[in-house]
Amino acid sequence: MILTALAGWGAVSMHRSHDTGPDPSADHRADGPPSVDLDRAVAAYTERFSPDGAFRPPSRTERRTVADGVTLLLDHHREQAEQRLAGVDFAVRTLVDSTTGRRFAEVYDRVDQGPAPRGWGRVFLDLDHPVRWSAQVPHPVSDEKSELLGVRVLRGAPGGLLIIAGAHRESGEGNSADVAHRRDTVFDAICAELVERRLPGIQLHGFAHKSAPRYDVIASSGAGSAGEGAGRALADALRERHFAVCRAWVRSCPLAGHENVQGRAAAAAGVPFLHVEFAPGPRTEPSQTARVAEAVSVVTRDWAAHAPAG
Repeated sequence: MILTALAGWGAVSMHRSHDTGPDPSADHRADGPPSVDLDRAVAAYTERFSPDGAFRPPSRTERRTVADGVTLLLDHHREQAEQRLAGVDFAVRTLVDSTTGRRFAEVYDRVDQGPAPRGWGRVFLDLDHPVRWSAQVPHPVSDEKSELLGVRVLRGAPGGLLIIAGAHRESGEGNSADVAHRRDTVFDAICAELVERRLPGIQLHGFAHKSAPRYDVIASSGAGSAGEGAGRALADALRERHFAVCRAWVRSCPLAGHENVQGRAAAAAGVPFLHVEFAPGPRTEPSQTARVAEAVSVVTRDWAAHAPAG
């Protein structure tokens, strides 16, 4: 599955006028994939997201094509994945995370930084271990720094896949870009494929302090119960790190995500799913974010050891 730096960037150059271009945080080396700080790469990706930003709803064929490309990558068919994704102007490149030293495949839209970005999202998946779990960020920027928390979660355990929505949730018409509440998005098509593979997932959200002033975190297994064991482990780990947690399987909590469409799909299939809301501090204060990531890794490491391989 490994694509050399020369081949990867050569493929990108064929569509340079629409591409994101080389990442400014990348250390390009002649003997392998570029070393990239994933924090900086994701921040650069999302810096253009705004409520009045561009978003074009994908057709059924387009969202199915991207999901098929990710599926082929999970099945270690890199060349076929690239061919499939090219049909909708998506591409794949291999990056080395400078913090962990792990290799990731990045699935990206070539037109993200063009004059008319579509807002369909981006995926990072571990190339050094079988993919066994996912972290999902449906509301980047809107839920401030949830996308950077997603990077920390991805780094916390092997075998992860991080999917980040491609636009602010208020972009486009109506709620068309609110991927947590729609089934007709690239984000949902990929998450549905992960459910088909029975891969557990944790979806990261953010809430304003006034929405639940007694709590730092609201942990829920969404519409189902398959994730309750993981939820209890997460809540305990967060409590041990001095966070106040509302446990939605014990009491009525606000923002428990019972209508979240990815959670409902996971519930229907009996696949573990966690819907976790974080107050501003746990998302934006570095010392708190580090403790959150440690707590989440208690769950994701267990998933990495025991969940089915994607």
